[in-house]
Amino acid sequence: MDKPLKTPPPYPIASVDHALRAATILQLEGGATVAQLAERLGVARSTAHRILAMLVYRDFAVRGEDRVYRAGPVLELAAHSQSLVSRLRTAALPHLHRAVALLDETTNLIVRTGDTVRFVASVECRQALRVGSREGMVFPAHRTTAGLLLLADLADEELEEVYAPERYRDRPADRPDLARLRTELRRMRRNGFAVNRERSERGLVAVGVPVRGRDGAALAGLSVSMPSVRYDPQRLRSLVAALEAAAHAVETDLAGQP
Repeated sequence: MDKPLKTPPPYPIASVDHALRAATILQLEGGATVAQLAERLGVARSTAHRILAMLVYRDFAVRGEDRVYRAGPVLELAAHSQSLVSRLRTAALPHLHRAVALLDETTNLIVRTGDTVRFVASVECRQALRVGSREGMVFPAHRTTAGLLLLADLADEELEEVYAPERYRDRPADRPDLARLRTELRRMRRNGFAVNRERSERGLVAVGVPVRGRDGAALAGLSVSMPSVRYDPQRLRSLVAALEAAAHAVETDLAGQP
């Protein structure tokens, strides 16, 4: 029996439909200018420009110096198995809550795709001065605790591919110093954890550990974030121990999922 054609919703929202179609074009076809997208969608150039501006604002698109819009971090992260992300989040949330109850600081679960990471879960602590939820936000991998841990899991050739110069032709200032980055990653491999002191955001300190799959590969990062005024280096060992226990619990629950 043939699959029936989709029936449009009774009250379609044209602007939402245009934005979704634009995002699909960027993801599947590589990029488009304002004029090209206006023609494809059958809208005025001013409308296409507004749609693209919103996609850029929400990290669904990026605009190159050549004025071509391409898939942004959110769409690039779609390459990361969504079923795996969903399973990771389900397995991690109870342990994020337990870590918050123990540490009284905000905890996070982060995945990486390419040179960016996305916070797929955040649980805030109850303290008045606290780090807010970063859930859904995208950051450069080399500027976050979990991102560095996930990069540390890559072979040198893979790291070179992630930070290939041609990927940064339109934004050379965003490309990290690979020699310095490799030195940091080697230290993190030895330690098994990472500490980010105001690297991604002023006034914020984060400590993180990897969450690994059955084959030992790092699937995600689990971190605790706090205001820098509350970070005590003498507490680092206990923070890492709590995170490692939570990460191990996530790994166990994930392995037990069908």
